[in-house]
Amino acid sequence: MLYRKYIKRLLDIILSLTAIICLSPVLLITALLVRVKLGSPVIFRQQRPGLNGKIFGLCKFRSMTDERDAEGNLLPDEVRLTSFGKKLRATSLDELPELFNILKGEMSVVGPRPLLVQYLPLYNEKQKHRHDVLPGLTGLAQVNGRNAITWEKKFEYDVEYVRNLSFLLDVKIILMTVGKVFHREGINSETSATMEFFTGTPEEHRGE
Repeated sequence: MLYRKYIKRLLDIILSLTAIICLSPVLLITALLVRVKLGSPVIFRQQRPGLNGKIFGLCKFRSMTDERDAEGNLLPDEVRLTSFGKKLRATSLDELPELFNILKGEMSVVGPRPLLVQYLPLYNEKQKHRHDVLPGLTGLAQVNGRNAITWEKKFEYDVEYVRNLSFLLDVKIILMTVGKVFHREGINSETSATMEFFTGTPEEHRGE
């Protein structure tokens, strides 16, 4: 498909570059606030799998402290996630550095969210198809519940997106994302400050 192979990447470059230029004051102010509130480093980099499972360094503004217990282990997310960090996530400002990942070609504006490397061996055959396209800043799962839905439902939306990828679908997701961010919906799961770790889909729910 012409859009999937060529036009989508061109739009990613145009949109990410335009956003970086237009949002440069927001990026600078947010970086300064993160430095004052949470310290260094301002940018949190984490290895994530992208297209075809290729690993890249995802960039986000830091939203949690580095508080550790007596043995040097990081404290739980809900302890390290400060009120400032919660506001960053609620407004999705912590995601803005991913614009540079998009510009570099490691991500797209729209696509399945890049998750943890440790999840790669846990996907079933159907779920693996979420890596058939570039991961995105936002995606079909994000506008249909984000962290408030189950992992299995997220992956269903991811695979649905891969199968139906089109210009009109991308436009629809982008417009829906604006509304979701404005209303701050689906930031947290029902049982955790962030999203619970994925431990694999139970055998009875596995699909091919």
